[in-house]
Amino acid sequence: MSPGPTRESEEPDYAALRCRVALEELSPGGQPRRRQAIPDAHLHLGRNERRELMLRLQGPGRPRCFPLRGCRLFTRFAAAGRSALRVGSASDPGLGAGPVQLLLSDCPPDRLRRFLRTLRLKLATAPGPGPAPFRSRLLGPRPQAFYTVSPVQPEHLQPALAPRAGDTTPVRRPALRDRNRPGQASSTMSKIPRHQLQLPSPKVQLSQEQMQVLNAVLRGKSIFFTGSAGTGKSYLLKRILGSLPPKGTVVTASTGVAACHIGGTTLHAFAGIGSGKAPLPQCVALAQRPSVRQSWMSCQRLVIDEVSMVEASLFDKLEAVARAVRQQDKPFGGIQLIICGDFLQLPPVTKNNQPPQFCFQAKSWRKCIQLTMELTEVWRQTDQTFISLLQAIRLGRCSDEVTQQLKATAKHIVERDGILATRLCTHQDDVALTNERRLQQLPGQIYSYEAMDSDPEMVRTLDSQCPVSHLLQLKLGAQVMLVKNLAVSQGLVNGARGVVVGFEAEGRGLPRVKFLCGVTEVVRTERWTVHGPGGQLLTRQQLPLQLAWALSIHKSQGMSLDCVEISLARVFESGQAYVALSRARSLQGLRVLDFDPSVVRCDPRVLKFYASLEEQAYLNEDGKDSEQENMNPDI
Repeated sequence: MSPGPTRESEEPDYAALRCRVALEELSPGGQPRRRQAIPDAHLHLGRNERRELMLRLQGPGRPRCFPLRGCRLFTRFAAAGRSALRVGSASDPGLGAGPVQLLLSDCPPDRLRRFLRTLRLKLATAPGPGPAPFRSRLLGPRPQAFYTVSPVQPEHLQPALAPRAGDTTPVRRPALRDRNRPGQASSTMSKIPRHQLQLPSPKVQLSQEQMQVLNAVLRGKSIFFTGSAGTGKSYLLKRILGSLPPKGTVVTASTGVAACHIGGTTLHAFAGIGSGKAPLPQCVALAQRPSVRQSWMSCQRLVIDEVSMVEASLFDKLEAVARAVRQQDKPFGGIQLIICGDFLQLPPVTKNNQPPQFCFQAKSWRKCIQLTMELTEVWRQTDQTFISLLQAIRLGRCSDEVTQQLKATAKHIVERDGILATRLCTHQDDVALTNERRLQQLPGQIYSYEAMDSDPEMVRTLDSQCPVSHLLQLKLGAQVMLVKNLAVSQGLVNGARGVVVGFEAEGRGLPRVKFLCGVTEVVRTERWTVHGPGGQLLTRQQLPLQLAWALSIHKSQGMSLDCVEISLARVFESGQAYVALSRARSLQGLRVLDFDPSVVRCDPRVLKFYASLEEQAYLNEDGKDSEQENMNPDI
């Protein structure tokens, strides 16, 4: 009997994967002849006693092994947790001698991409000897050993950078190049197509507190994690989503733009209860509609981002709807909640100047949230003086020293290389008027770029959820902002500022943009996918740019801006001044006009909530379990 898998090293190496597998035996022409579904399969990369690279499939019954030399990878949908491997005949007399295809689905996307990347690198650098003749395999003894592959080493990376012949990973345009160095790739990884098993940089590791949040989520805890601006909440949330199986995971946010950033839908669209203002019986009836009910029934994990803008009454109503539709009396109908946000930032929008009721004030909040964790390490800013200033503003404290520091920024010259500061405004109308007026004042031809939408009748829905508009108009000298990560290592990230310095002579006349990070690049079309009414997927292809003379504070939430000018005279919400100020990467890149300390304020109920979290954290440090359940205070 074969011994269990053993490791060549104790270091984790993503050589194992747990997912759904459909195992297909193929005819010589590549047509499926027989198919077996394995709902809970375990895959391991390893080597047999001949050091041949193998894939071990553990499902019902005895494990099966497949030689991997010459296998083909299909990775186009790896970001959605799906992939396929086509291998030669299995080293198993129970299967035919023809090729075999393994269809992988419901995989945590990050785990899948690392698994495939490990496989690819091993095939490129150490595939092992070729398979033994089929007759020898039939007559010889069964393999007696299986060793999990060793971790990928740095020396494995360089020989494997170039795409292999026969790899069906889709090839898109090359990675971005630095126009200041013609003909030279801007990074080593630019040789690889942009969508080819791209992963977070291995240098960017989760902090200890971020790992605690991720581990709690993977253990099935319903969790609320929070933290000040720049503590990596959005990055952590994306890592969490990459670690969860897509099946059963519903990703939502309080606003359309926030939902688009994380590839989800709005909370209202998922719930299917309209605005949520109707009486509970009517909301339950709306959620019982077949398509909506199916979404509720299949949901195992519900992610809610930017929860600070969700009202307490809506949270309570959703909790009651979940129990009624799913016919389970467990909190939130048994759904695991993964909630993220900062209540010291933008509050729920209310009418008639009514004070907002925050989500943590909901009657069902305490019983639904098992664990609350606060991130404290700031990543966006590195200047400790600026970090301390922002922390004081966040808590509504504006001392004379803080006031003088902010007033002194009015003299900052943040413009450089023709790139002007983006002005953050409290009202969207001011943003539209400013951008339109400044564009008209520029001389020269207008270049118009119309988006390609999957459903032209859903333009308004796409406009409300996408960070780019259906129609983008530019001129030479237009101030623009990147609204999608293109090349993080080069500084071409969401929020990067630039100026249009030219247009291509051919095709659509794509704009050439000079960015503050020093890169000049022709910006090309990108794709966004959002969820429309009824759950259907809508796509928009458009340039990832928007005019950037002005930007609303609400739309800037989550962004990191290089050069910012802020007028806080018309601030009307608690936390609004903090959100605006915390967008800046540095104090040197910030200019505050007409600063008045009276605009710095935050809701006392929120302060009490966070004070109780600090008190609880202190008690935990005093010897208690830092992950005890129901840490939330009664407020």
